[in-house]
Amino acid sequence: MVASLDARAAALRDALIDQGLISGHQVEATQALVDGALAPANGARVVARAWVDAAYKDRLLANATAAAAELGIEGIEGHQMVAVENTESTHNVVVCTQCSCTAWPLLGLPPDWYKSLPYRARVVREARALLAEMGLPIPDRVAIRVWDTSGETRYLVLPGRPAGTDDFSEGQLAALVTREAMIGVSLVKLPHAK
Repeated sequence: MVASLDARAAALRDALIDQGLISGHQVEATQALVDGALAPANGARVVARAWVDAAYKDRLLANATAAAAELGIEGIEGHQMVAVENTESTHNVVVCTQCSCTAWPLLGLPPDWYKSLPYRARVVREARALLAEMGLPIPDRVAIRVWDTSGETRYLVLPGRPAGTDDFSEGQLAALVTREAMIGVSLVKLPHAK
């Protein structure tokens, strides 16, 4: 029987600690980094700020790295970030065709499906069909732009703000934004919306 991924990761961690190759403190520090500095909640804050502050949105689209830094968000794998905006006529989606690069400070570590060969190959060849299979049908009248992120340039999708959120605070808006929406494989929706 094959152990679960979590069980295998724990066994590897324990073996590395037992061999003295890493310390428990290093494991805790790395976990804190992933849970805090490299979290999708950071990107959600950036998106929400862009939705409520037109000048910030302009700065984000001009230089996402600098705009994120304005909110104290920066770090590893975030030296050259670019934001691309979804509009009524264009839907953006992000992929790394070579491996699994993402804008870590804004999106956190990439999800498993993002790293999968089928996603990486199909989103480039047949983005409309793949997005529909993932639950996001894009009308034919909307162009789809696929952005191939790399070690040099990391992309963030600025999704459209959902209708009915005019009275939402910035924090309430940020709570709606998912990593999937910032990659471009889902839309931001109100919790009760289908």
